[in-house]
Amino acid sequence: MSPEPTPPHSQFALLGMRRFAPFFVTQFLGAFNDNLFKNALVVLLTFHAASWTTLSPEILTNLAAGIFILPFFLFSATAGQLADKFDKAKMARLVKLLEMLIMGIAALGFFMHSLFVLLAALFLLGLHSTLFGPVKYAILPQHLAEDELVGGNGLVESGTFVAILIGTLAGGLLAGIGGHPSWVAFAGLLVAAAGYLASRAIPAAPAPAPELLVNLNPFSETWRNIGFARQNRTVFLSILGISWFWLYGALFLAQFPVYAKNVLGGDETSVTLLLAIFTVGIGLGSMLCEKLSGKHVEVGLVPFGSIGLTLFGLDLVFASPASLPAAAPLAISALLGLPSTWRVLFDLFGLGLFGGFFIVPLYVLIQLRSAPEHRARIIAANNILNALFMVVGALVAAGLLGNGLSIPLLFGIAALGNALVAIYIYRVVPEFMLRFIAWLRREIAELRGDGK
Repeated sequence: MSPEPTPPHSQFALLGMRRFAPFFVTQFLGAFNDNLFKNALVVLLTFHAASWTTLSPEILTNLAAGIFILPFFLFSATAGQLADKFDKAKMARLVKLLEMLIMGIAALGFFMHSLFVLLAALFLLGLHSTLFGPVKYAILPQHLAEDELVGGNGLVESGTFVAILIGTLAGGLLAGIGGHPSWVAFAGLLVAAAGYLASRAIPAAPAPAPELLVNLNPFSETWRNIGFARQNRTVFLSILGISWFWLYGALFLAQFPVYAKNVLGGDETSVTLLLAIFTVGIGLGSMLCEKLSGKHVEVGLVPFGSIGLTLFGLDLVFASPASLPAAAPLAISALLGLPSTWRVLFDLFGLGLFGGFFIVPLYVLIQLRSAPEHRARIIAANNILNALFMVVGALVAAGLLGNGLSIPLLFGIAALGNALVAIYIYRVVPEFMLRFIAWLRREIAELRGDGK
């Protein structure tokens, strides 16, 4: 049963409460560690591939991405069952212990100079994220009141993206400082240990279905979990909306390195600039959801978010320079001296901002409208579909780019696709658009000073 409604307070007050803060730190450090190790390994394989294998860096980096996401397909169904069957706080602690073990395996891989062991560690890190996924979102309704869920989810989303950014930067730095790469695993072990200590303070979150018999068949259980999600049409379409967002966002993020080099004419550090601007945008958008929604889930923000995702995606096509600067590659300072760069950064910030408006209400909607005894398994179904959409998006993008499509035009096609997906969802669930119109009227009335 969810806590009773609480007196009004800022969402940041949750960071000082035991029912939220230890969980927030645990998930933040987990996302940080995943990206620290993953990016460090990708950097090492990109710049020192010859010392590890005869495979090309392009194959290795894509292989690493595939290995990390594979566990989401294989084990999400099992993870959802475990999170419904057992106390989620205990599950979080066990997952953190597994993370420490994985970092030990990674250290062994570095000492043995074994690519196979390192890729095995990466696969296990994907398993770690898969197991924590249903816990991450299903625990919030147990510890937060309904009027805290929007703010809590906003903090989780913004914290996750900040952790991804910092972990990516830290992994690249650790891989580039020279010396023995086992430092990467040692740093990861310290972060995992800190995450375990934080998880020990997470309050109990009793199992909603302790009598559940775990089905280890990932195929039949995945179909069953999707069936639970389909019992509520709004929940299922919210899952499809979230999955589309991850396809859309992952498609943009995957192009940042080549876009920064071949379109903007920047050097390696310009990739970090693009990622940072996008991350700041989505973090701010996620946290603004509470204020814009009045502390309660406001699905009217979803169409608002989709409009921004489309418009800023389309403008990025026209903002992208048609030709490289004469002096490319440019350092960040020189790149920022070009007017076209600022428009590109503005568009990326807008994409992140409206992405936050789009995704946070959908997560809250799933949490509130899912049956408590099936909630973690529905979250698991969401994670499976998220992974499937991202893989399909990556394959389609690779096919289009391989046939000569430019990256800016790829962004434009994705933005138009976003508009079509949004129109479909709002036609089959008119509640989203009706609430958007009501929300917009209320906001306009408040701006005019005649709101109640």
